[in-house]
Amino acid sequence: MTNKKYSYVKDFNGHFEIALYVDTYEEVDSCFKEVVSKGAVPVLPPTTEPWNQRTCYITDPEGNLIEIGSFNRPFDR
Repeated sequence: MTNKKYSYVKDFNGHFEIALYVDTYEEVDSCFKEVVSKGAVPVLPPTTEPWNQRTCYITDPEGNLIEIGSFNRPFDR
């Protein structure tokens, strides 16, 4: 649909990526610290993007990417 070829960064598994939403920026930071302290591999530390999303990336034991992000408000269905 985009006419572009996408691929994973070297050394990542690439079977899938999952994105998890939390309600606040502080939760992004605390979740990142917690999972890294339990052995998750950090990929991108918590960063506030220009579009006001705070996000971070880790990998699971198989190298798949997991994103934890927030727009600093509860998810609105």
